[in-house]
Amino acid sequence: MTDYAFPWLVADIGGTNARFGLVSEPGGAPHDVAVLAVADHEGLPEAMNAYLKEHGGGVRPQAACLAIAGPVDDDRYRLTNAAWSGSIRDLGLARTGLLNDFEALALSLPHLGGDDLVPLGGPTPPGPRPRSVKAVLGPGTGLGVAGLVPSETEWIPVACEGGHVTPPVVTEREAAVVAALRAEGADYLDAEHLLSGPGMSRLHHGLSLVDGVAADRLTAAEIVAREDDARCAETVRVFCALLGSFAGNVALTLGARGGIYLGGGVLPRIVERVRASEFRARFEDAPPLGDYLRDIPTSLIVDAQPALTGAAAWLVQRSGRMVRP
Repeated sequence: MTDYAFPWLVADIGGTNARFGLVSEPGGAPHDVAVLAVADHEGLPEAMNAYLKEHGGGVRPQAACLAIAGPVDDDRYRLTNAAWSGSIRDLGLARTGLLNDFEALALSLPHLGGDDLVPLGGPTPPGPRPRSVKAVLGPGTGLGVAGLVPSETEWIPVACEGGHVTPPVVTEREAAVVAALRAEGADYLDAEHLLSGPGMSRLHHGLSLVDGVAADRLTAAEIVAREDDARCAETVRVFCALLGSFAGNVALTLGARGGIYLGGGVLPRIVERVRASEFRARFEDAPPLGDYLRDIPTSLIVDAQPALTGAAAWLVQRSGRMVRP
């Protein structure tokens, strides 16, 4: 590590925005963070160079870790919701690491403090098993999931496609919504189709279909804003309940006794409504293992740039495995 001089570059690249920052010491927080619009740049190399010129004082980092909202394969990346794709070797840095964005989010978990989290029930994080498996999930443009497994010397992120499991419906009304959406022509519905920004819009439409009423197609932002509208309010309640069941399934599947953390772009807008919802009750609603789930803390991440924190942690603990150009 000492042969790669500071600062190091960290980035969180989504379909809409690319967030960059610099790290000046091991364990240090990212600084000089800037957000660039993906649409304003031809590709990742151009955006990186623009950031370093305009916000990084022209420094040329020797090491970097990039978190990408899309599939990664060794040194190659492709954004799911934008046209950027390529190889991190094209960046011309001495060493570069590439992660899925939820892998980076998972790596941030041991570094988040009290001000970064809103408790949603269970023991206060980190709870009774701080060196146990943790998991993070979150609705945004899609539904991301990742695990974090402790070893003797480091934390190991586990990427997965858990957002594409079947919908976690429990009540007859939730089942009716799924049936109505399928009857309308949806050949396949998974959890992400209901638990994401677009999923909230789809859920609102499905509730309207079940009630046999015509309703405008609303975005998630519009649904959240219309608290006095009965169907919009129900949509948020059902969304939170489904999310609780989904989070419980993730906890059981991964054995995440070190905590379940909620991220993504949707939930920070409705923190108090999540806390007042059935989320935690549905999370614990697995009678054979209710005690198991009640012992797992659930928290909502409100830190502004957790993926950058995770990318910085990756640089500290895994720099020897980064891709050389």
